[in-house]
Amino acid sequence: MTDGQAQQPPGPGRRRASSPPRKPWGRRLVALVVVVALLLAAWFGYQKVSDMMSGPEDYVGQGTGKVTVQIPSGAGGQQIATILKDAGVVKSAEAFYQLAIKDSRFQSVQAGYFSLRKKMSAEAALVALIDKGNRVEGKVTIPEGARVGQIVELIAANSEIKEKDLLAALDKPETLGLPDVANLNPEGYLFPATYEIPPGTSATDLLKQMVAKTLDVAKSLDIGTRARALGLTGEEVLTVASILEYEANNEEDYAKVARVLYNRIDQGMPLQLDSTVSYVSKRKGDVFTTPEERADPSKYNTYQNTGLPPGPIGSPGEKTIEAALNPAEGSWLFFVAVNLETGETVFSDTFGEHNKAVAQLQEYCKTAPEGVCG
Repeated sequence: MTDGQAQQPPGPGRRRASSPPRKPWGRRLVALVVVVALLLAAWFGYQKVSDMMSGPEDYVGQGTGKVTVQIPSGAGGQQIATILKDAGVVKSAEAFYQLAIKDSRFQSVQAGYFSLRKKMSAEAALVALIDKGNRVEGKVTIPEGARVGQIVELIAANSEIKEKDLLAALDKPETLGLPDVANLNPEGYLFPATYEIPPGTSATDLLKQMVAKTLDVAKSLDIGTRARALGLTGEEVLTVASILEYEANNEEDYAKVARVLYNRIDQGMPLQLDSTVSYVSKRKGDVFTTPEERADPSKYNTYQNTGLPPGPIGSPGEKTIEAALNPAEGSWLFFVAVNLETGETVFSDTFGEHNKAVAQLQEYCKTAPEGVCG
């Protein structure tokens, strides 16, 4: 076009030159996303195949250092695998879990605390968990009827808690959670059971746990209400139950001995129990006492005093507590074991009948094995 010339519109047979049409940006973005998704899918697929071929990540060898790991009660393979991974014991939870589901040894893994190493192979970790030598917590079983002194000895012998620490804790009974009726006396309130003692457990913590167990059992048996129905306190029920642990030789006799005690109390008769006398004299090894022991002025001496002693003479179990709350029906006033090996016991209404039973015991002792009758 030159100056002064009019611009001519293109004729109907002429075409205007133009650029190729551009694709919308949205389509390009979609295409890019699709490509990235395909690449990621390919990568994860590769990784999965790679894992299947090479297995989950795992350390090699026995590991180094030391770490304490807790395996909770009821934990399954996946939970234990995660615990070990989080503690730095194994490289991946999957390595241990895969081993656990195919190795029958895993069924031997128990709850508790274990001393393990860090960076162990899954195989080494499993072997360590089933090795009892790696368990670091103590376990103590307190038998029914055990007294405070015996309980201290058992705990000290089966855990890292020292006897001096137990005695120091007992010297501060107000820290043990004892009920008011105990009058700060832990005797009878350290419940007989099996206790696991994790590392770091203090003497006070363990004793508090034992007292709490007694209170839990007392609540479950509704001791307070049922004791009142018998004209007793909860403390007196525990005292009767503790006596049954020593005076009854067979479980089926618990309720019968309880009835004898209640019958004698109702009639104002002294209980005349060697077990309460032995509690004071600390006599061991037989069921008898001497005249000197029976002359002791202690309030626990049921030859010299009527009624129940001032408190339990040991830690009663649930069965004797239940028997103390549910005594048998009967009019017996006396009982004596006539066979100290089987525990066979004769219950009598009269002193004359009782003397005949005592004669049976004396006859038995003539031929009993050495040491049975003292």
